[in-house]
Amino acid sequence: MTFKSKFVLVVIVSLALCGLSNAQSRRTQISQPPSGIPTEAQIKERLNNWTIGLAAGLLEGAPIRFATDMARVVNEGGVMHVLFFVNRGPTENVNDLLYLKGVDAAIINSDSLEEYKSQVPQIQQRITYIISLFPSELHIFVRPEIGSLQDLVGKKVNFNTQGTAAAYSGPLMFSRLGLEVEKMFIPHPVALEQMRRGEIAGVVFVTSKPVDAFVKGRWEAGYKFLPVEYGSKFEDYYLPSSLEFTDYPNLVAKGERIPTIAVPTILTAYNWRVDSDRYRRVARFVNDLFSRVDKLQSPGFEAKWKDVNLRAKVPGLERFRAAQEWIDRPSVAKQSEPQ
Repeated sequence: MTFKSKFVLVVIVSLALCGLSNAQSRRTQISQPPSGIPTEAQIKERLNNWTIGLAAGLLEGAPIRFATDMARVVNEGGVMHVLFFVNRGPTENVNDLLYLKGVDAAIINSDSLEEYKSQVPQIQQRITYIISLFPSELHIFVRPEIGSLQDLVGKKVNFNTQGTAAAYSGPLMFSRLGLEVEKMFIPHPVALEQMRRGEIAGVVFVTSKPVDAFVKGRWEAGYKFLPVEYGSKFEDYYLPSSLEFTDYPNLVAKGERIPTIAVPTILTAYNWRVDSDRYRRVARFVNDLFSRVDKLQSPGFEAKWKDVNLRAKVPGLERFRAAQEWIDRPSVAKQSEPQ
């Protein structure tokens, strides 16, 4: 190779390397976001550091509305991210909280723990409650010829479809009352029509009052709610409640009060170790949620938030440590004192 050829080759290689260097420089400049804008890696880290999984329940249930509201206000800060999902109901939520990866919290009915007592003896040490959201009242609605609970024995009674609160809590409540009935598990709208035709004796709802079917439905004289007295057999999971004229003006006389029981629907968390990352996430969620309860009680959110009392206790469970610490703060305790 002549000197001239070598010179030309060196020039060509130098230009090529220079072009490659400039191209790499341009790509580096393009790939780096402007100052102040987080990179994909930073976004990924932030989301994973402060995301909690919340098992919320059935799509048509009240818990999913509460989960939606909690996600809205907690996510507003731009740090916490509540990822809630639909599943098959309150007992399924307990199962998810115990065993499903990524689930930190769940909305359950307190009596759904009963099913797990035999297979998970330490269930009440593994699950804690954060807040009591709302009570789900027992409604036993019957035909005119049914005059008492004992009249239902041996007759057809519907408990709604499997997976609902009525399908789980209803039979459990009936068992404690000592009532042996022919249980049915069909959709309540279908069952109500069958009851009108005299094919079944009654229906059992376990849900937050008032229920549209009883408020808007037209019922002949004699259709009624049966009273259920609260007693020692219900003290482990349930609370005393009542159905009144203000709830069902077409079915309850003015001034009348029909006693019943209610199962608390509660927001729970797994009892994570205090030094764990999962505990840290749930503790941050609790702080953000409790600090914004006043917003949840304003217009635009589920109306029942107005009845939520952060200090309300749940039978049979300990409160999540960070939640109890928040409530025990001197400023919170002072705000809670009667004026």
